[in-house]
Amino acid sequence: MQNFEFHNPVKIIFGKKDELSKLATLVDKSQKVLLVYGGGSIFKNGVYDGVKSALVNHTVLEFGGIEPNPHFETAMKVVEIIKAEKVDFVLAIGGGSVIDAVKFIVSAALYEGTDAWDILAKGVEVKAALPFGAVLTLPATGSEMNSGSVITKAATEEKFAFMSVHSFPKFSFLLPDAAGSLPKKQVANGVVDAFVHVMEQYMNYPAGAPLNDRFAESILQTLIEEGPKVYAKPDDYEAMSNLMWSATMALNGLIGCGVPQDWATHMIGHELTAFHGIDHARTLAIVLPGLWTVLKEEKRAKLLQYGARVWGITEGTEEERVLAAIAKTEEFFQSLGLPTKLGDYGVTSITIDKIVTRFEQRQWKAIGDRGLVTPIVVRQTLEHQLA
Repeated sequence: MQNFEFHNPVKIIFGKKDELSKLATLVDKSQKVLLVYGGGSIFKNGVYDGVKSALVNHTVLEFGGIEPNPHFETAMKVVEIIKAEKVDFVLAIGGGSVIDAVKFIVSAALYEGTDAWDILAKGVEVKAALPFGAVLTLPATGSEMNSGSVITKAATEEKFAFMSVHSFPKFSFLLPDAAGSLPKKQVANGVVDAFVHVMEQYMNYPAGAPLNDRFAESILQTLIEEGPKVYAKPDDYEAMSNLMWSATMALNGLIGCGVPQDWATHMIGHELTAFHGIDHARTLAIVLPGLWTVLKEEKRAKLLQYGARVWGITEGTEEERVLAAIAKTEEFFQSLGLPTKLGDYGVTSITIDKIVTRFEQRQWKAIGDRGLVTPIVVRQTLEHQLA
């Protein structure tokens, strides 16, 4: 096991929507609060009313319209409101995209440089941020219990991530019943997003961390068991509860302690979103099987372990078991309605050329858990998934 430090300060309040009454005790009445949300589903599922009722004695402002892949340009509009109105606290209401946007917004609001995009594109350190909380209504990203954020700049078709010790939520409400009215497509995206988050911390190389491996495998098994139930019936409260908590545990830092992490699938997938607006989870469903196929020799030990422990694949040669583990994973994604080929989204080899060129220009020539993912591997991965 590798050296590690683990710190997660986020307070979790998990349960039904009536838990929102506790908001009044978590946000000081002296603070001016800005509610930030997305497309308006919170008006239909009762969350908006619950939040407003809890904050009835607070001064509350609102901003709606955060995109599914949050845009830098939209976030900066919110920053202007925060500065003009002297907002003290921000509350993100929705899914991971809204929470990601707010992480950047509260950081940009106190940024002293000339261009807050530098936080993302140049990795400039965040030295301070406004406090914020989250009300999660869509299980997927784990953003409710980590410090990471991914933002898209629409003007240049670029997508970058940042992390900061200042971008942990002070608290997060996890409301499975609020997710019960989600469209099946969003549920499926959430299952796959959480699944691949686990894989980025698990499908590396053996690191002498059996507890972490089994933590990760238990999340994967739960997603495989509960994901189809929620996909078939989003208002199954028990199944949705298990999905929501699995998605949170997939990326709150715990299973990544002491083990090598990869994240190449995400870095490649981000470019598909940037160029074509494909849902984040769907880009992961495209890239992951292709990347594993290209690197199946290098990842053989963990692929065999994964196949045996998660899918029960124990018969056949090592090569057959490795290929079966990859196939079962791709079939699982497809069973949730996520196509796994670039052609399913109208993406051609032209985009592959653009992505490879970008990796070369950014000097991303050796990424992944051992620096195995070169621009050549990126090309091979995407070409494998082209048909």
